[in-house]
Amino acid sequence: MLKEILSISGKPGLFRLVSQGKNMFLAESLSDKKRIPVYPRDKVISLGDIAIYTENDEEEPLSVVMTNIKNKENGQPAGLGSGAQPAELRAYFATVLPAFDKERVYPSDIRKIISWYNLLITSGVTDFEKKEEERVAENNEENKENTVS
Repeated sequence: MLKEILSISGKPGLFRLVSQGKNMFLAESLSDKKRIPVYPRDKVISLGDIAIYTENDEEEPLSVVMTNIKNKENGQPAGLGSGAQPAELRAYFATVLPAFDKERVYPSDIRKIISWYNLLITSGVTDFEKKEEERVAENNEENKENTVS
């Protein structure tokens, strides 16, 4: 589900991918439902491609972190505000992802993840895990790449 949710540099909030064209695609704001064109020059990242550093030199997908926050907050928006102190942010995040790398995950990253979570929840997006069809498609893509090289 997070694969179609986008963060666009220079634009506030999150966007849902609506359609793709030849040299652009159309994205819809989750907060006000306005549609905007997005061009190749815009820096865009899918939330499904984001992962959080952990202490054991691995990365935890954002979908797992969002699901952990959802479970902790019982599906409600997170109570931690944007004015929270770095120590508070780290303590909160440690309850959600105990093994996060405290040196490479900054308080600003935690603040952004919490704000994204709150925006997704208030927009009605509550399914953060990959759907089975997405997993199968990704596995098939990886298998094709491995057999070609």
